[in-house]
Amino acid sequence: MAMISFRAFLTALFVLCGVAAVRAHPHVWVVAKAELVFAPDGGIVAIKHAWTFDEMYSAFAAQGLDKDKDGKLTREELAELAEVNVTSLKEFDYFSTGRAGGADMKFNDPVDYWLEADKDKILTLHFTLPLKTKAPKGSFSLEMFDPAFFIDIGFADDKAISLLNPPPGCVADVQLPNQGKASSGTLSESMANSPGAAAFASQFASRVTIKCK
Repeated sequence: MAMISFRAFLTALFVLCGVAAVRAHPHVWVVAKAELVFAPDGGIVAIKHAWTFDEMYSAFAAQGLDKDKDGKLTREELAELAEVNVTSLKEFDYFSTGRAGGADMKFNDPVDYWLEADKDKILTLHFTLPLKTKAPKGSFSLEMFDPAFFIDIGFADDKAISLLNPPPGCVADVQLPNQGKASSGTLSESMANSPGAAAFASQFASRVTIKCK
C-alpha cells in the first residue's frame, strides 16, 4: 500500500465525504508537545516536535505496514511513512510559526524524524525543526494551527512545552485555545475559500512565548 501523507488523507476525505463536508470542521486531530532547543549563548536554534494523531488517522495511515504480522508497529516499519509525512508537512510550513525580533522565523528541513506506535497503534510523529537563523536571546514566540482548519492541532496542556538547556531567567508562557471550540467550530464552504478562513482558524491556535532576561 502506498504511504499516506496528510494531503493524501484529506484527498480521500474529499472523495468519501464531499468537499463541503470536509471543509466544515477539522478531520484530523493532533495533540502536540514541543521542546525548544537553546544554544550556549541563549538563542533558540531548533524545535523538537512530538505530535500524537487521532485514532482514525493513525488507523488509516498505518494500513498494511505491519509487515511481520505480529500485531505491533515498529519504528522500522513506520520509517517510510514518517518520511512521507515530514515531506508533506513542508508544504504547510509544519503548521508552525516562530517569531523573534518582530520577524517570522524560517525553518530548515526536519531532521531526526521517526514515528512510533503505542499499544493501541496510535501514532506519534517525532521531528526536529532547525531554525534557518538562530532566534536571539530575549523573546521568542511559537504559534501552531492549520489556516485551512482541516487539522485541529494544539498543545496537550500548559505543560506541553519544555526548554532544553535554557539560560537562567527563561520562562515559557503557554496559551491554549478555548477548550472544545476547535472541534465544534464550523467553517462554511465559501468561508473556507476566503481570506477570512485563516483568521477564523487562528482563534484555535496554541501559542507559547519564551522570555529570557
